[in-house]
Formats: sequence, structure tokens, C-alpha cells
Amino acid sequence: MSDDSKSLSDDLNEMLGDAKEGAKKAADKVSEKASEFADEAKEFAGEAKEKATEFSKEAKASAKEFADDAKEVFSDGKNVAVIAHLTLIGWVIALVMNSGNKTEFGSFYIRQYLGFILLGLLVIIPVIGWILGVVIFVAWIMSLVSALGGKMQPSFLLGKQFQEWFKSL
Repeated sequence: MSDDSKSLSDDLNEMLGDAKEGAKKAADKVSEKASEFADEAKEFAGEAKEKATEFSKEAKASAKEFADDAKEVFSDGKNVAVIAHLTLIGWVIALVMNSGNKTEFGSFYIRQYLGFILLGLLVIIPVIGWILGVVIFVAWIMSLVSALGGKMQPSFLLGKQFQEWFKSL
């Protein structure tokens, strides 16, 4: 082996040692950064867990508040009374709602609107029925306004009789 070869070999060995040392330092630095990231991730996960718990508590409180408000709304006969005035389907919905939590106010307007529905069947009679239709419409509007106002006022058009005839509702 010549001196040039030996010198080249020594240089290569020195370079290889430097590379190994550099790789070890890089690996140590990567390991240190990975450890820092892991610690930060654990901290972030803890904060996220706390926020999720807080959000869950707030959501439960909001849901309870909503449920309480819904119970209050459905226990109020005014809503049933107004719904009863909205077409035949609305009357059926109001009847079902009122059967679950019966209120005198709701029942009163369910009976009123049933009377309007039955009187409305007379509208098929020419001329007289049409005039009666306009009168029924006016009575319906007045009844709806009374329901919205929270007053149990029988309509001028057989309102007291509707209450007597349909008292089982």
C-alpha cells in the first residue's frame, strides 16, 4: 500500500467517522424534537379533552332548557287553539296534541273550529251557501284573533251551541 492510498484510506475513515458522528447528532436531535412534539401533543390532547367536557356540559344544559321550553309551549292551550284554526289537518293535529295534555282553552277552540268545519259543508248550496261561506270566514278570523289574544270568546255564529254540542272533545 502506498502512502497515497494509506492517506486516502485514513481520510475516508475520518470522513466516515465524521458522518457517523453527524448522523448520531442528527438522530439525537430528531429524538429530542420528537419527544418535545409528543409532550406538546399530550398537552394539546388534555386541553381538547377539557374543552370537549365543557362543550358537553353546555350542550346538556341547552338541551334541558330546550326540553323545558318545549314542555311549556305544548302545555299552553294557546298553541293548540291556533293550530286548530289552520285547516282540517291542523285541527286533527291540535286534537291529538290536546288529547295528550288537555287544556280547557285548547278544547274550547277545537270545538269552535269543528263547528266551522261542519257549517262549511253548507257552502255547496248555490248563492246562500256562498254568502254563508263569507260569514263563516269572518267568524273564523274573529275566532283566530281571539285565540291569539288568549281569550275564550265564542263566535257570533253558533259559538255557544258548538261548545254544548261538542262538549265531549
